[in-house]
Amino acid sequence: MDFSRALRERRTRRHLSQLDLALRAGTTQRHLSFIESGRSIPGRNMVVRLAESLELPLRERNELLLAAGYAPAYPESSLDDPALAPVRTAIDHILRGYLPYPALVVDRNGDLIAANDAFGLITEGGAPELVGAGKNVYRLALHPDGIAPRIRNLAEWARHILTRLGHLEELREELAGYVPDLEPSAGQLGFAVPLHLLSSRGELHLMTTVTTFATAVDVTLAELKLEAFLPVDPATAEALQAAAGPMSTATPGQAPGNM
Repeated sequence: MDFSRALRERRTRRHLSQLDLALRAGTTQRHLSFIESGRSIPGRNMVVRLAESLELPLRERNELLLAAGYAPAYPESSLDDPALAPVRTAIDHILRGYLPYPALVVDRNGDLIAANDAFGLITEGGAPELVGAGKNVYRLALHPDGIAPRIRNLAEWARHILTRLGHLEELREELAGYVPDLEPSAGQLGFAVPLHLLSSRGELHLMTTVTTFATAVDVTLAELKLEAFLPVDPATAEALQAAAGPMSTATPGQAPGNM
């Protein structure tokens, strides 16, 4: 990767002028112009300041450092690493806390890391090869052998899924091929895209929320996303409560990937 070009592309992608970025990074427009033209080689601290000023994800900050010839600044640990034991415990507690509502944790590719027992109501009827730890939840959502046949508003939900896959071009292309050309239906919430899902407990009307570890300095942790499915109406809340029963996630300390 050419550092000058990579920096310029990321700056323009964020609609920042050279002056804007220079002020954020505490340098001059002239110096930044020289860096982007390749006439000046930035020091490691300057690359870090530029990456932070661009508010890049940690993975991209590491990539920018590598492009400039420096070692990455942020580690990328395995979730099995003992150092991330508190994270695994926190994930377990958070997933339990959402019961009786379905919740799950995925990595940057949408592969399932962990889920609570209520998530089974979402995945019921899905082909075994699409369901479970390590399987891609976006593929599960739109594959004809997944939950797509049970989604009443598939056109809206598919658009919602596909727009989240900008960094996963191959997966986006695959999933787009599963989605028929459907006209959007009525029933938007106005502020969010709902999921209207047929289930063994009747039709569920759900909205989703996504939570991240905002202060993470580890690439793996920064890229985890916790998504919860919350009821839109009292009937859905009652159905989820009735389906709950004695639910639990993994025992504290168990690696989420082994659930």
